[in-house]
Amino acid sequence: MNNESPPTKIFSPVWVSGLAALGVAVTGGLLTEIGPWYKSLVQPAFKPPDVWFGPVWTTIFILAAASAAVAWKQAPDRTSRCWLVGLFALNAGLNTLWSLLFFKLHRPDWALLEVGFLWLSIATLMWTMKSYSSRASALLWPYLLWVSFATAINYATVQLNGPFSPVF
Repeated sequence: MNNESPPTKIFSPVWVSGLAALGVAVTGGLLTEIGPWYKSLVQPAFKPPDVWFGPVWTTIFILAAASAAVAWKQAPDRTSRCWLVGLFALNAGLNTLWSLLFFKLHRPDWALLEVGFLWLSIATLMWTMKSYSSRASALLWPYLLWVSFATAINYATVQLNGPFSPVF
């Protein structure tokens, strides 16, 4: 009798979700330029110091990866897992797009429009997962709350600094 546990699957949900979250975090970080343009913006008084954003986003991405892994393992069938992957992929794209619009293209106004779709993608993930994993859904609450707060910062930034010129 062999009491050894089976070898870890190369594509286990924990590894895949962790690497995906890391990829989104790195891409977003590379798109985030805290240079002269950003420093020239009038910031709302309630915006936290820039040094807070890294730890907050790191925590959010860890929780999102954990949420994805838990939901994957508790999803009732292949169709549910396919939806889960698609919704997380959409969310990752929207998260990255926000950084591109705001920091690279210098368009906080466009980012403000886009952040509504990002918020909806998080809420949709939470709603979709809740039926088979309330824990996975709950792990995304900090993400939804932070994006809600970031939306208020984004809105105030547009109000304090707009209108913005097209980059093309």
